[in-house]
Amino acid sequence: MVKRKITHWFDPVLLFLLISLLGYGLVVLYSAGGVGLVERQTIRIGLGLFAMLFIAQIRPERFEQFTPLVFAVSVLLLVAVLFFGVTVKGAKRWLDLGISLQPSELCKITLPMMVAWIFRHASLPPDWKHLLGAFSVIGLCTGLIYQQPDLGTSILIALSGIFVIYLAGISWKLIIGGGLLAVMASPIVWYFMHEYQKQRVLMFLNPESDPLNRGWNIIQSKIAIGSGGVSGKGWQQGSQTQLDFLPEHSTDFILSVLSEEFGFIGVTILFLLYTLIIMRCLFIASQAKNTYNRLICGALTLILFVYITINAGMISGVFPVVGVPLPLVSYGGTSVLTLLASFGIIMSIHTHKKLIQQ
Repeated sequence: MVKRKITHWFDPVLLFLLISLLGYGLVVLYSAGGVGLVERQTIRIGLGLFAMLFIAQIRPERFEQFTPLVFAVSVLLLVAVLFFGVTVKGAKRWLDLGISLQPSELCKITLPMMVAWIFRHASLPPDWKHLLGAFSVIGLCTGLIYQQPDLGTSILIALSGIFVIYLAGISWKLIIGGGLLAVMASPIVWYFMHEYQKQRVLMFLNPESDPLNRGWNIIQSKIAIGSGGVSGKGWQQGSQTQLDFLPEHSTDFILSVLSEEFGFIGVTILFLLYTLIIMRCLFIASQAKNTYNRLICGALTLILFVYITINAGMISGVFPVVGVPLPLVSYGGTSVLTLLASFGIIMSIHTHKKLIQQ
């Protein structure tokens, strides 16, 4: 029996970066929501870190073996939401299982795992048979999440699966063709969008047309970002946050809080941490020992990048407001647990690769 060194239990570099990011997020969350939110978020982070380190001990072969099962469970949970979900602000996205569970968050992990599982033995780039299977599972998850309704998350979940297809080496002709097809289909998508979703797009184009109602969020966010300047107003000194002008300041718009109180320097530190985490994960992906591991690692990393980009664009008016939290910084339970679980998978791929080499 091979005795494992303690550094083989996890990736120390990635763990250090994640703890630094989580700690930074708690400092901002304290200012945004107070000690009560920090206490609850700390418990969730503790559970998430435990889950991450536990998952990191599981051999990647086990993930591959049980991928169809965990994907099926996540789909069943999505179906359960449609019938038994808890409605909040007109959307049915949560299950009350003693704790609030948002199954769409689980699909951030299980969907790319399932697409990678479909490609695991395929010769790359994948043929039409494997592509059809991949798009089928992507369409299934996306359709169920859209019915909640949650257009923003359904698009992001679809991207998590599409990233796996991209990393599998799909032809650029198909990528460009798919992009053109998406643009051509946009009028059809607009027709089927809910009224509140259409209003979000219209407010993105011209928030000043309704400054006291639908345009309020983005206008206040821009004020908070601009007033932060280079070094910010100081911790707990942001007027937009402390006087409750800024909406959802502990969740979707927490980056606006950070921008106002810590300024350009604080935002730079945050994005430096994100960049180092992404670089570390991409390095691990490049060193993975088989197709399944490389695709999983790369896709989970890219979807993290997309969530960061969309949240930053959303709060600054570059993208429409779609309700995407800032990863590992915004207040939330299921999001933190699933993200840290995904890092556990990445750590497992890295640490077990080192053990095999030894």
